[in-house]
Amino acid sequence: MVFCEIKLKIAMENFKTFEDLECWKEARKLRIHVKINILSKFPENEKFDLTLQLSRSSRSIGNNISEGFGRFHYQENIQFCRIARGSLTETLDHCIIAFDESYISQDELLEVRKIYNKTLLLLNGYIKYLNTKK
Repeated sequence: MVFCEIKLKIAMENFKTFEDLECWKEARKLRIHVKINILSKFPENEKFDLTLQLSRSSRSIGNNISEGFGRFHYQENIQFCRIARGSLTETLDHCIIAFDESYISQDELLEVRKIYNKTLLLLNGYIKYLNTKK
């Protein structure tokens, strides 16, 4: 078992609320990073297009993790985590578009990718854990 999976397994046995989930914490980190470091760089003409889409997709990640946690059935929780994973990937795609449109730098995109990769790893680990429990 990989160290990250061992750490995740130990953490899973001790959670009482969605706020204890490492994948939710990392999704929160991404949402805050997007809000503070990415959205502020967009021009006014993107207010109702890319800005709104990126804001919604970055919020949706943690929203779906928490909603799944609240369902108390493993299969439903897994489904919401899969939706969260889709929103995570959508968030990255919006950031790639922002880079392509020259709204953010390559360094800023790389920082988003780092948080994305960690969030994806933790979310996939959580889904794997839930699959073993059902």
